[in-house]
Amino acid sequence: MFRVMLVDDHPVLRYGMAGLIDTQDDLSVVAQTGDVDAVVGLASEFAPDVVLMDLDLGGDVTGIDLTARVRAASPRTRVLVFTTYDTDADIVQAIEAGATGYFLKDSRPADLFAAIRSAAAGISALSPTIATRLLGRTQRPDEALTSREIEVLELLARGYSNKELGRALFVSEGTVKSHLHHIYTKLRVDSRGAAIAHAVREGIVRV
Repeated sequence: MFRVMLVDDHPVLRYGMAGLIDTQDDLSVVAQTGDVDAVVGLASEFAPDVVLMDLDLGGDVTGIDLTARVRAASPRTRVLVFTTYDTDADIVQAIEAGATGYFLKDSRPADLFAAIRSAAAGISALSPTIATRLLGRTQRPDEALTSREIEVLELLARGYSNKELGRALFVSEGTVKSHLHHIYTKLRVDSRGAAIAHAVREGIVRV
């Protein structure tokens, strides 16, 4: 029996998912919450095999933040991101935070059940769309943005100046300019506005 915990700030979706997952003989929902302050404590208390984690939890604390915290507090618990977001920024940051898998909410139930089982076994589980995006990054390493460059792009999309970027990233303005140069080169653009437009259009970041 694989023990599952649900983290989502929408109660109706949470309860619906719990009922769906509990139809499987080998899956059991042992805890669920939409309270970000309760996540780590519940994961430690119930020791689920898999936490099904939404990314947008309606506040400053994101599912990416909680993924890292759960993995630190309960290393044997796997985190499977379950979200509507499919941008490079979300995918890369979730994996770097320790997520074992990344699944989209438009997936078929049977595929999600299989992903939960894979994640519980420590096997990477990815929606086909997500797998395709990651494969594209590996096939074009010279063009793929690094996680730091994606972070810079996210802040650019929020309207940060070079000075504000430097402060947020704890680097010099010279380093910021270097990041921007690499981003422009990889995206084949020549301005901040063009870089942001391209990144949003291609699903690299969301605004």
